[in-house]
Amino acid sequence: MTDTKTSPAKRNCDGQPSLAPATCYASSSGTQYLNSDCMAVMREYPDAHFDIAICDPPYGIGWSQEFQVMSAGIRKDGTQRKMEEWSNPRPKQYASKKWDDAAPGREYFVELRRVSKKQIIWGGNYFTEHLPPSGGWVVWEKGVPDGMSLSQCELAWTNCLNSVRLVRLLWAGYKKCEETSRVHPTQKPVKLYSWLLNRYAEKGMKILDTHLGSGSSAIACAQFGCEMVGCEIDAEYYATAVERIGRELQQGVML
Repeated sequence: MTDTKTSPAKRNCDGQPSLAPATCYASSSGTQYLNSDCMAVMREYPDAHFDIAICDPPYGIGWSQEFQVMSAGIRKDGTQRKMEEWSNPRPKQYASKKWDDAAPGREYFVELRRVSKKQIIWGGNYFTEHLPPSGGWVVWEKGVPDGMSLSQCELAWTNCLNSVRLVRLLWAGYKKCEETSRVHPTQKPVKLYSWLLNRYAEKGMKILDTHLGSGSSAIACAQFGCEMVGCEIDAEYYATAVERIGRELQQGVML
């Protein structure tokens, strides 16, 4: 069901205002997708309520602005890319936003670790000042060839294990490991979240994602059999994610 209510202006963990009144999609299984402030949502839950928090918070590196420039076919130095440099002749363009101008502060990580027993945090290498030392890291090798400006790997900090694990899934521009539409600049494949769930979760667990983004984590959780609470502060991304989740779960994501 969908429940929409009006509330005072929402703000996320970085102080950015929400673009719409609070909106909630809820299912009978306990899964909820919220167009709301992740900090406000977490404060509503008791300690260790969630089994695992699997999150991809903003890194604070201005990627939302940079991606807009790159997706328009322009190199970082301002020169035009040659068509043969693009895997996709019609690069995806995104509206310029400011969600990645600042990374979450210490309060976010304290609250995240309070409400969840274990955590998997993408971009953990950007948040080392807020996270305890851990021998547990997930390295995602994306198959990006040399010469491209995109990162060839991404790192996730975790306390689900005490060793480093490597996952190889193609995610290099137009070349992807799964057939799906790209709706968010930092979208990750459903297969990546499925890989995490298969190794570190059990069916019926409660999962938290504080930055729902494209909704890939929600699709993987639904397919795996976990309950999920997902937050997305941006009303446009929220609406797009909920629509994508419903569409791909109905049609079946090609894995």
